[in-house]
Amino acid sequence: MLTSTKAIVLSKLKFRDNDLIVKCYSNQYGIISFLLKGVLKSKKGKFKIAYFQELTLLDLEIDYRDTRSLQYIKEIKLSNHFYSIHTNVVKSTIAMFLSELLSNILKEEEQNVDLFKYIETALIWFDQSETETNFHLMFLIELTKYLGFYPNLNNFDSQFFNLEFGQFQNSETGNYCIKGEKLNFFKTLLGIKFDSNNKLTISNTHKRELLDMILVYFNLHLDGFKKPKSLEVLNQVFNT
Repeated sequence: MLTSTKAIVLSKLKFRDNDLIVKCYSNQYGIISFLLKGVLKSKKGKFKIAYFQELTLLDLEIDYRDTRSLQYIKEIKLSNHFYSIHTNVVKSTIAMFLSELLSNILKEEEQNVDLFKYIETALIWFDQSETETNFHLMFLIELTKYLGFYPNLNNFDSQFFNLEFGQFQNSETGNYCIKGEKLNFFKTLLGIKFDSNNKLTISNTHKRELLDMILVYFNLHLDGFKKPKSLEVLNQVFNT
């Protein structure tokens, strides 16, 4: 069946000598993978490698059949042309990290229009913004709204936040409570929106600690969560 869909590139894998398998998140079918035959052999074909960089936004016409695991693209064009995500070193490293994380946690082969729209809108904002080095932190916190474990904001003025239960509390219980400076950074992050004038002023060391804390939060609430291998590269960029 020929159908149209928007898609966000999550990963690509070389298959045989000249083929690619590209994994995407689409607004029509959720997670969907495509087999691109001969794409690495010819530079003159309509399927240019540049279309399949991390988090690229695409408009696709596809031959979709729910009985097969790999689908085929008939027509392709950019849904939005990124000007900085793939050329700015910091932004491209953040994109690499987020694409790996999304590839690992998005499993559903079903439509979720709100989640797709959130990711699409956030990426367009990121591309158009100045080099926003806190984007991945804001993105991940907002993402939890669509994954079902956004922090409970009741008792926001409490002195502790329990990562395991996703709530603020007045006493320290269990092994996953944060407090003090980490808690203050976390509270500030919860109050920031992409188009807000509020900024999180934080050192690179604290940025890494806050990201590690968010990844622990994801690990506690998502079965089978894997820490992205690209985290090391991201940390190296913020060390420079």
